[in-house]
Amino acid sequence: MTTAAFSITPQRTSLLRPILVGGAIAGTFDLTSAFFTFGLGAPRGIAGGLLGRQAVLQGGTGIWILGVLLHYFIAISAAAIYCLASRKLEFLRDHWLVCGIFYGIAIFLVMNLVVLPLCAYHFTGPYKFRDLLQGLLVHMFIIGLPIAFSLRKLSS
Repeated sequence: MTTAAFSITPQRTSLLRPILVGGAIAGTFDLTSAFFTFGLGAPRGIAGGLLGRQAVLQGGTGIWILGVLLHYFIAISAAAIYCLASRKLEFLRDHWLVCGIFYGIAIFLVMNLVVLPLCAYHFTGPYKFRDLLQGLLVHMFIIGLPIAFSLRKLSS
């Protein structure tokens, strides 16, 4: 008589839905904020971070679309990082409000201290206090929170 041993492992929930929904909501809120702050040409500025200032000045609709796609790629990537980290750090799901706000701060710091200096603009300042405060609040409340909330509601 033989007995078969079954390994019982907790089923991992798919994170695809919270990643896509959280990234799409955060990206849409942030892009809307950019439209209010910088005008409808904001996606051209995003594409300029990859292509350089000259391409933005000469580009048309294609450059604008590339900027929108890059923007959503960054937002969905940020959501993916948060959701994947939640597999090891379970408190990210349980304490979504505080963690989402702090994640927004982390995204703001990475964007301003790593991404912008490395992009084609090589932007390192000087910064105005009002712009820093607005950017920090935007990243906390309309990027970090939607990503954390999507994880909380769409994964079980």
